Amino acid sequence: MKKIIATTNAPSPIGPYSQAVLVNGTLYVSGQIAINSATGLLILDNIIEETKRVMDNIKAILTEAGMDFTNVVKTSIFLSDMNNFAKVNEVYGSYFTKDFPARETVQVSRLPKDVNVEISVIAVVS
Repeated sequence: MKKIIATTNAPSPIGPYSQAVLVNGTLYVSGQIAINSATGLLILDNIIEETKRVMDNIKAILTEAGMDFTNVVKTSIFLSDMNNFAKVNEVYGSYFTKDFPARETVQVSRLPKDVNVEISVIAVVS
């Protein structure tokens, strides 16, 4: 049985999808971009602030599901420019302390709303 996870502490979906879906103890979090849920505005000042907003949006969804970053087992990072890899990786890494999740990072030609980074995660009940 699936349960839709939704929180006002993360941006509303910009299309026909849910923020996250919980199925049999596994949480599938949709790709998050740097939208400030309080203002609805994109944060594109710099890649570090953009990535922090993305990770904070993911954190809000995990929290709504009763989880945190220790529950994350897989992440996918999409970058518009691989030259941002080191800065994104530095911010991303600050949200995890040990037992890091599996991950891929890929450069894509374009992302929704022309953002620079989008991240999705899969988490499990521990």
